[in-house]
Formats: sequence, structure tokens, C-alpha cells
Amino acid sequence: MPSGHTFVIADDHPLFRGALKEALAGIGDVAAIHEAGDFESAKALVVANEDIDMVLLDLSMPGASGLSGLISLRGIHSSVPLVVVSAHDDPVTIRRALDLGASGFISKSASMDEIRAAVQAVLAGDIAAPAGIELGVERDPEISDLIKRLQALTPQQTRVLGMLAEGLLNKQIAYELGVSEATIKAHVSAILQKLGVDSRTQAVIQLSKIGGDPLQPVS
Repeated sequence: MPSGHTFVIADDHPLFRGALKEALAGIGDVAAIHEAGDFESAKALVVANEDIDMVLLDLSMPGASGLSGLISLRGIHSSVPLVVVSAHDDPVTIRRALDLGASGFISKSASMDEIRAAVQAVLAGDIAAPAGIELGVERDPEISDLIKRLQALTPQQTRVLGMLAEGLLNKQIAYELGVSEATIKAHVSAILQKLGVDSRTQAVIQLSKIGGDPLQPVS
């Protein structure tokens, strides 16, 4: 087993990336810290580095909005712990992030010690959430149903859904994933069935409902 942990920090604010690097350095046993300032770069790092031990992901960065980025990255490496780091630290956002596969949630107002404690907890196999916040249960039946439907997607289907949200065509997705266009068509059909919708556009709209903000393309 290689020595030290490898992290990806995905946040569009250089100062906050620096703060996270400082926090991670404080836990020791760090082999590498990769940085990304936009979602495309974050995705490329996750694809290129199979030895990643954790991704720390800002929810609002160029290329992804709301929880769509979390869903997309979960589809690339479902076994890699993803920790959401966000200023939007209300109970609803935290609960939905954890329901959609995040291994932890760190508020951007957290102290260095709190960040390190959360990272160490996730590395140990636990789920980390801000202390003193009652997460409650999902009160919106539509969102509750949608989360269950998204949870039913396979990692590859989840990844394809994220690419649909980016506006990619079937042939572009097939090229990027190294599979046939027929395979992608089969994935899209399965996605539509599991989400209970009739079109790619409706599937993307459903995904956008999760984050509370509409998905926005990179400007």
C-alpha cells in the first residue's frame, strides 16, 4: 500500500483551496494534494488519478451547480469518498448531499480543527456532518422520491446522467467513456425509466431540482 493519502480539492476560490491544503497538511501522512478551480478540471483529476483517497468538493463552482457535481463525480469513482465543502450549510442541503452519496459535509465556516476532524473521520470510514445541526427528514415528497430514483442508478448511469446535464450528445458521451453509442442509448433508456421521465431534457430538469439551483453551463 503506498504511503500517504492523495486528495483532490475542487473549489474555485484559491484562498479557500489554500486553507483546505493547510488543514489537510495538519493531519499528516499526505502524499499528494491536487487542486481544481472548476468542475471540468475536478472531473479530469478524478478520472486520471485512480489512487485518490478523498475529493473535497465545493457545491457551487464553474461547470456545476448545486448537488449535480456530487452526483456526476460519484458516477466516475463510486468508491472514492466525496466530502462536500460549502457555505450553503443548511440542514436540507447537508441531508440531501449525504443521501446522494457524500461521505461527509464540511461548512466553509468550520475551523481548521473541525475540517481536520471531519477528514480524519471519513478516512476512518465514518460519515462526517457538522455538529449541532439536526438534519431531520426530507419533507418534500417529490424530492424524496427523486432521491430514491437517483439512488437506484448504477455508477455508469449516474455518470451518463451527469454528462447529459452538461449537454453532451450520445456520440460525445460514447467517445469520452470509450464505449459504443448503442451502449449509451441503452444507459439513457434505463435512466429515463428509473427517473420516470420521457426525455433527456426532463431527466436534466429532474437533476437540477436536487440542488435547488438550475444547472448552469460554463460561461
